[in-house]
Amino acid sequence: MAIILNPRMAATEPPPVMEARRWIAGRSFPPDRPLLNLSQAAPVEPPPEPLRQAMADAVLRDPQAHLYGPVLGLPELRAQVAADWSAAYGGEIREAQVAITSGCNEAFAAAVATLAGEGDEVILPTPWYFNHKMWLDMAGIRALPLPAGPGLIPEPGRAAGLIGPRTRALVLVSPNNPGGVEYPAEVLRAFLELARARGIALILDETYRDFHSRAGAPHDLFGDPDWSDTLIQLYSFSKAYRLTGHRVGAIVAAEARLAEVEKFLDTVTICPAQLGQIAALWGMRHLGSWLAGERAEILARRAAIEAGFPALEHWRLLGCGAYFAYAAHDYSLRSDVLARRLVEEQSLLLLPGTMFRPADDPAGAREVRIAFANADRAGLATLFRRLAAFAP
Repeated sequence: MAIILNPRMAATEPPPVMEARRWIAGRSFPPDRPLLNLSQAAPVEPPPEPLRQAMADAVLRDPQAHLYGPVLGLPELRAQVAADWSAAYGGEIREAQVAITSGCNEAFAAAVATLAGEGDEVILPTPWYFNHKMWLDMAGIRALPLPAGPGLIPEPGRAAGLIGPRTRALVLVSPNNPGGVEYPAEVLRAFLELARARGIALILDETYRDFHSRAGAPHDLFGDPDWSDTLIQLYSFSKAYRLTGHRVGAIVAAEARLAEVEKFLDTVTICPAQLGQIAALWGMRHLGSWLAGERAEILARRAAIEAGFPALEHWRLLGCGAYFAYAAHDYSLRSDVLARRLVEEQSLLLLPGTMFRPADDPAGAREVRIAFANADRAGLATLFRRLAAFAP
């Protein structure tokens, strides 16, 4: 008897990172060429020891750490985000405009659930973050691809031509996943004005904001006194404080929208995990200098990527920043085939561009994403040696 499946779920592509992991499952790699896994953008080290100690203390001494908490998150963490964001972006954000979620993917799903339903449309620049596309597919929402322009920067004028009567939102990720690029402040402002003029929401995913190369605020959107009528910001504490396994994210949006978000969260997770929230709050209050060091290291790795690519004969760097480099190759192989060959012949795991674009977009066949934040300087030197040595 056939298994009964929701057809929308069945039609959704498998998770790309899990698919890539299957390429290396059970495989042995030569001792002189161990696997270099640059497929997923996630810290591989645990949180710093003082943060782990604070978490251990909470486990042992705080009874509330083991109980249900408020659906929209700990008031202290919401207030801290509101205060820090107001200062950093030069605007006014209130505690009631912040919700804590179980990771940034849940933040995206919750935000979209308040905006769109079956048959509606959401604009995603390509190359897109695959989990955004997967959620839209599962929800029966049509993803409208917006091909990025020069430098992988999406163009507001081109986006305007995609907006129709069923378009509900436009999604931007900056610094970008998968492209790494940082969208200029004026581009973000133009998208906010476009979204407002056309009566749709602007969802701005700033998961990697802590690793932006700009010293000050990456944009001034929160300085707009009416920002909450259009802007929905998403954030992740996972990358900043190495809390990926604790799943802590955030939504900054209108209070009325968060009342709808509360319905979604109460139905899915009831509340974000208390321990992760305690850790995020402790990190925000005590790890400013440590996080500055993490940012400096990521920026140094970015510089190493930018310096290394010009020496590669068959590769061209398309975008770079935060945790990612996005590159094009000139081989005759499709990137999904090339990626598997790199595993077999160079012990190198990257994700092919076909995982970040529509199936009928030929650009994906010539592109790969490199999650370089997972590699130190020696690892990046190894990356360049293995790319140079590859000979299809």
